Amino acid sequence: MADAGQTRVADLLKAVTRGSAGASDELLPLVYEELRVLARRWLDRESGPLTLQPTALVHEAYLRLIGDQEIHWDDRGHFFGAAATAMRRILVERARRKRRVKHGGDLQQRPMLEEPESPDASATDMIALDEALTKLESKDPRMCQVVMLRYFAGLSVADAASALQVSPKTVKREWSVARVMLRHWMSATEEGSRD
Repeated sequence: MADAGQTRVADLLKAVTRGSAGASDELLPLVYEELRVLARRWLDRESGPLTLQPTALVHEAYLRLIGDQEIHWDDRGHFFGAAATAMRRILVERARRKRRVKHGGDLQQRPMLEEPESPDASATDMIALDEALTKLESKDPRMCQVVMLRYFAGLSVADAASALQVSPKTVKREWSVARVMLRHWMSATEEGSRD
C-alpha cells in the first residue's frame, strides 16, 4: 500500500495538472528533500569547484517545472523524471555557457605562482552526456526514459517499471543496454575532442 505522503504527492500532482491554484505551493515542501537529493546527485557528478548549490538547482528546476507551459504529470515517477530532465538542461546550459569564448572558453583562472592543474572536464562531460542522451532518445525514447528515471531521478527498478508501465525485467534489460550505448557514445565524443 502506498505511503500517505506519496498519496498526497500524487493527489497534488493531479491538482497541479488540473491548474488548481495553490497546489504547486503545497507540493514543493512535500517533494523538496527528494529534489535536493536529486540535485546533489547531479552536482556530485560535476568535477572542479561547484558554482551552483543543490538548493539553487532545485529552485531553478522547480520554476521550470511549474512555469508557464501546460503541465501534465501522470504520477510521482513522471514528476521526478521531469525534474531530472530540468536539472540536466540547466547543467548543460551552464556547461555550454562556460565553454563559450566570451566566458573564457577553455581558459581557467589560477592564482599566480601555482602549478597548472589538469583541465576541468565537467563542462565537456556534461555536454558529452547530453549529446549521448539525445542520441539515445532519438533511437529509443523509452530506453532514454529508463536512464532518466534510474540514473537521474534515482528511482528503483520497480518504481521505474511502474512509472513506465512495463515489467521490472524490461527496465533491467533496457538499463543495461542503455549504459553500454551511452559509454560508447561518450568515449567516442571524448576521443573526438582530443583530436
